[in-house]
Amino acid sequence: MATVILARHGRTTANASGVLAGRSKGIHLDAQGLAQSRTAGERMMQLQLAAIVTSPLERCRETAREINKLQPEPLKVAVEKGLTECDYGSWTGRELKVLAKEPMWKTVQAHPSAATFPDGESMAQMSARSVEAVRRWDALVEAEHGAEAVWLAVAHGDIIKAVLADALGIHLDAFQRIVADPASLSVIRYTPLRPFVVTMNSTAGDLAHLKPPAPPAKGRRRSKKLSSDAAVGGGSGAATAAAGEAG
Repeated sequence: MATVILARHGRTTANASGVLAGRSKGIHLDAQGLAQSRTAGERMMQLQLAAIVTSPLERCRETAREINKLQPEPLKVAVEKGLTECDYGSWTGRELKVLAKEPMWKTVQAHPSAATFPDGESMAQMSARSVEAVRRWDALVEAEHGAEAVWLAVAHGDIIKAVLADALGIHLDAFQRIVADPASLSVIRYTPLRPFVVTMNSTAGDLAHLKPPAPPAKGRRRSKKLSSDAAVGGGSGAATAAAGEAG
C-alpha cells in the first residue's frame, strides 16, 4: 500500500504559553510555527505528493498550506475530521502545569487507554478514529495513484502518536513513549501484512529517498515487487532498494 508522511502542525501561541489548545478555535501558528512549517515543506520539495489531508483545525490547515506552497504541483488540500485533535473536554484551554495536578493526569500518562476526558472523548476513541482515517486514506491513495504513492497527513501530537503506536504494534498505554514535536515528520509505509515505521519525529533532512522510482523502460519489468517481508539483518538502505526496484 501507499506511504504516508505524518506532519504535526508547527508551533502555536498555545504551545508557546503551555496551554492545552485541544479543539479551541482561533489557535494559529506563531512566527516560529510558520517557519517550521516552511522548513517541513522544503524537506518534501523533491516529492510530488499524491494527496495532502489535514485536520480541520486552523493550525493544521495553516501548516498544510505552507507545505503545499512548496510542492512542484500544489494540490487541493482535503479536510479529514478523523484527524482532528482529541476532544479534551473541560481540560481544553487550561494550563498544562495546572492540569498536571489533576488526579486523572497520572492515568493519562501511565494508562491512557483508560482515560476519558471530562465532557470529552476517551483516548481509546481518539486512537481508533485517527488510525481508521489514516488507513482509509492510505487505501484511497493507493487505489488512485498506485502502491508506491506518497501522501501527507497533517495532524496533532496525540493523533500522530496514536497512529505510530498502531503501526508499531504497541498498546495505546505505551504511546506516551513516542515523541511528536511541532512540524516533525514521521513516515509509515503500509503493506498488506504489516506497516513499516520508516521515520519518527524527524525535524531535519530532505525526504527525497521516498520518491517513487521512475517507471521501467518500455518492455521491462521491475526487478522487485513491494513486499510485506522485513529485511533480515537490516537491509541495504532506501537508496539501494529504490535503485533495485527501478530495475
